[in-house]
This record gives sequence, C-alpha cells and structure tokens, in this order.
Amino acid sequence: MSETVTLTAPDGEIFAAYLAHPDSRPRGGLVLVHEIWGLTDHITDVADRLAGEGYVVLAPDILSHGGIEPSLGAELFALMNSSDEQARTAAQPRMREALAGAHAPEYAAWAVGALQAAVDRVASVAGVDGRIGTIGFCFGGTYAFLLAATDDRIRAVAPFYGTAPDTARIAGIHAPVLALYGGQDKALMDALPAVRAQMADAGVAFTPIVYDEAAHAFFNDTGTRYDAEAAADAWQRVTAFFASVLGATR
Repeated sequence: MSETVTLTAPDGEIFAAYLAHPDSRPRGGLVLVHEIWGLTDHITDVADRLAGEGYVVLAPDILSHGGIEPSLGAELFALMNSSDEQARTAAQPRMREALAGAHAPEYAAWAVGALQAAVDRVASVAGVDGRIGTIGFCFGGTYAFLLAATDDRIRAVAPFYGTAPDTARIAGIHAPVLALYGGQDKALMDALPAVRAQMADAGVAFTPIVYDEAAHAFFNDTGTRYDAEAAADAWQRVTAFFASVLGATR
C-alpha cells in the first residue's frame, strides 16, 4: 500500500512525500532521497520495491522547494536522456536554470531539516522501533550522507553515487555506510581515496562498492546509463545490508 502524505519542514513549509507500507509488520523504516530529477516514478518504484522487502519507506519531495517539481524533473530527465544530441544540448541551459534554487547556499540547510522531518514521520510508525536507515541516489546519495551526519537516529546509510560531506561533517556519521559507485564516474572515483581516508580517520564503518564498467546513475532503469548487472548486484547488497544492520527479520 502507498499514499501521498504531507510533512512540515522546520521553517513551517509544507511539502509532499510518497509513503510506501509493507504488507505486514515492518522490519524497519527507510528515508529514500531522490535524484536531481525529483520525486519521479522511478523513485516511487524503488520505494515500492523496498516496501516489498518489509520496510516502511518515505520518499520526500525536497526538490520542489528548490524549483524542480516532479513533472518538470520528469520532463528534464527525458530531454537529458534523449537520443537526439541537439535536444540534449538545447536542454542544458534550462537544466542549469532549474537547478539554481537547489544550488543556493541556504538550500542545503532547508533540505536537511526537511529530511529530519521525514525521519520524525518514519520513527512514528508502529513497529519501526528506531530501526531507521537512509538510501539516496546521486543528489539523494549526497543528502543521505548529510542526513546521517546530522541525525544520529540513522542507523544505516546506503548512498548511490553520492558526494561525501566534508571532514567535519563526516565526523558526525555514527552509522555504517555502504556506498555504491560506478567506476566510470570519474569525479567520484578521483575523490574516493580521500573519502576512504577521511571515513577511516573518523571511525566510520565505510564500505565502498565500485562497479568498474558502470557509469553514474547505473541503477536508474529508466535512463541511458542503466547497467542491469550492476543494479541487480547493488540491490542484493543493499537489501542484505539493511537487513543485517537494522537487525530486521521476517
């Protein structure tokens, strides 16, 4: 079962979220953070799949606040994944303009506060019993890291191709991290050795998994970079990770 719910950010702003319920008593709760395209059908599908694994899953829409509502995100995604190079090129200025709000200095603080409101909602569901993790993709992977660094209720973190926070914020992560990357994602691969060292220095249980032939966004089965083999392996690893760390049994 799924439903659309509303949450309230610390500044009083009301924002929407997709809430997916398992068929039986939950084995824990997850906050799912979407890609830079916002709360698209792909993300709600991932939420439903995780609910099928037994979790209460809340996927908040934190990008409408930054200027990208789900319908615009879906449109931009289609343009940027078009086989028509001219269409992709023409869409780039529009994409940059749409993302301006999410790049504003004050946006990150708002988004992390909104995600903590999502944790509040997940924590309130009967049967979750404090067993809360977070998972995110791209933009959402970055915010999964940030949420874990800010909120010590997070017990497990699974960022897909997200950018790790700075050293000071890494020190705030008290949960184990399973981070998944495409080996062809050059910027994140270049940064990974330093991230490993910073995580080790902070005492974070950090396990990076690199799929050598995969690109950024390899898990998104609606995009041109989808890698079915890497995505299937990542899914098995992530679901086993949450089951193990959250102590969830069925």
